[in-house]
Amino acid sequence: MDWNSGGMSDDVEDRRSDSGGGGFNFGGGGLGIVGFVVLILISLVTGRNYIGSYLSGGGAAPQTRSAPAQSGGRLSESAEEDRSAHLVSFVLDDVQKTWPAILAEQNVRYRKAKLVLFRGRTYSGCGTAQAATGPFYCPADEKVYIDLSFWDELAKLGGGRSEFAQAYVVAHELGHHVQKILGIESQVRRLSSQDPAQRNHLSVDLELQADCFAGVWAHSTEERKIVHESDIDAGLKAAAAVGDDHIQRMSRGTVSPESFTHGTSAQRQMWFRRGLEGGTVANCNTFKAGGSASSDDAQ
Repeated sequence: MDWNSGGMSDDVEDRRSDSGGGGFNFGGGGLGIVGFVVLILISLVTGRNYIGSYLSGGGAAPQTRSAPAQSGGRLSESAEEDRSAHLVSFVLDDVQKTWPAILAEQNVRYRKAKLVLFRGRTYSGCGTAQAATGPFYCPADEKVYIDLSFWDELAKLGGGRSEFAQAYVVAHELGHHVQKILGIESQVRRLSSQDPAQRNHLSVDLELQADCFAGVWAHSTEERKIVHESDIDAGLKAAAAVGDDHIQRMSRGTVSPESFTHGTSAQRQMWFRRGLEGGTVANCNTFKAGGSASSDDAQ
């Protein structure tokens, strides 16, 4: 992936030097790209019941790393983390430069999202953001939340450590922002409330569409020769690593399709590639293709 750091974006809120705070509170935001299943993995590894704590609302989930030492009032960061932060910033700006022209074709105006970098935990418009829940987009404040330690979790899941794997995650979360702008997120929320039995199906459709939107951005980077075939392979590998079936098989050895909320590895790869090859929003109607009863109303 060819990119140059131009400094941190004005749309990045860097809270990594904050101490965090507030009890754990899940309040309307998604669990991110791995979410609840990450808590399962951590519970299995540590032998502590973080799942029960999470569901009951008491106690915090574990942080994925200890807080770095402070120096001069600032938290120190490694050269690797510094590069990762600048990569996230670059991708954020590039994605947000790409979508205005795409949405203009539908007479829709793009508005920028913010991206929050944090360590351990921080506050969000959707409740407390935790490192253990992975990156997520909060529609209430239109911000993406990322603890950079997630890249370690992605690697453990088999998603690799390539720069484009990280870029795919950022582009996916911004795909949720595009859904908010297009009104898709609010329609899905309404349909889920009207028919709770369809909630998981609608969640899968929503997540797969965000994967497709990430592919739409990747399409533009191919045209501009920012990414190469090896980068696309890395993005597909990351998409497969966060498939519901793959994560469930790793965490408990069995797969329960009825509990899927993000889609299988094959589905995530397919929809990312569909966006990559088509390059338009029209290529990403996962709701019609997904077959969820009543989900056609979400487009």
